[in-house]
Amino acid sequence: MIRATHGLAWFGGLLMLLAATSAHAELTLCNRTSYLMETAIGLENRVTVATRGWFRLEPGECKQALNGPLDADLVYVYGRTPPVYGNAPLPLRGQAALCIRPADFSIADARRCPASQQVRFSVAKPSDSPTGPVIYLAERADYDNAQAQLAGIQRLLAIAGYDSYPIDGVRSANSQAVIARFIKDRHLLPDAAASPGFFDKLLEAARNPEGVGFSWCNDTQYMVMASFGIVEMGSIVTRGWYRVAAGRCLRPDVRGDPYRLYSYAEAVDGDGRLVRRGETPLAWGGKIALCTRSSRFEIADQKDCKARGLTSAGFAVIDVNGKPSTIVRFKDP
Repeated sequence: MIRATHGLAWFGGLLMLLAATSAHAELTLCNRTSYLMETAIGLENRVTVATRGWFRLEPGECKQALNGPLDADLVYVYGRTPPVYGNAPLPLRGQAALCIRPADFSIADARRCPASQQVRFSVAKPSDSPTGPVIYLAERADYDNAQAQLAGIQRLLAIAGYDSYPIDGVRSANSQAVIARFIKDRHLLPDAAASPGFFDKLLEAARNPEGVGFSWCNDTQYMVMASFGIVEMGSIVTRGWYRVAAGRCLRPDVRGDPYRLYSYAEAVDGDGRLVRRGETPLAWGGKIALCTRSSRFEIADQKDCKARGLTSAGFAVIDVNGKPSTIVRFKDP
């Protein structure tokens, strides 16, 4: 069970309980959001409402919620997400205050409990399907099941520090490369992404974003633009910029198994301007002069940066040889 959660009765205005009606068949819940969710349902018959939960739904997963035919005047739904999502979409107020329990539960009269044990459920009108009534939990992105699954993987990878943006459910070369890198970092089987338990591995990594490989972690209140250098074919190649949000970690795409990296980063304000302490930019680097530019870059020749219209910046040497985890932290002095 997820111990601490954010309630989710109406997914930040994005949760859509798709309309249509069906009866006399088993009820299915389908999670077409990019968030792992635990869901509870309420079934109203005349004046009594029974609630039951929790149904754990990975992104793109459907699960049967009833063992028999759906027989209810109204159906209600409530969902919650793990706190690892941080600023997850907040719930709007649902139509009914009903009882739940922290662990799995079935409550026959869900209006009779202390207010501290109640949450706001939203009315849901199940959609018809060949297998019976279905309640779809969906975002405005309107993912199908496969797209929701991939978007859910992308979202947890981003929280874990991987550069998996955009979170769009599109199977691109970048999304496939990031998933492959995660699998390699965690020493998983090559087909792990298609195996049961993969979302548990992602959730574990998201809770511990500093666990494997090389990472930047931003301990300041500002956005930090970071870059690194790596030796390839005998010369240093610099790459940037990588956006490291305040309070977050990011694991750049470091290919191969280098024994040394070079790191340089700058803090920027909301308008993208350098943050300064007096006349000095708030930056993190060292004494090795390497080339950067103002826009996204990959530079293989580190000679005469300024003469070639580039910027020379002082990079710090980072020893990563034989270390399972190396973290560079950006702090505001």
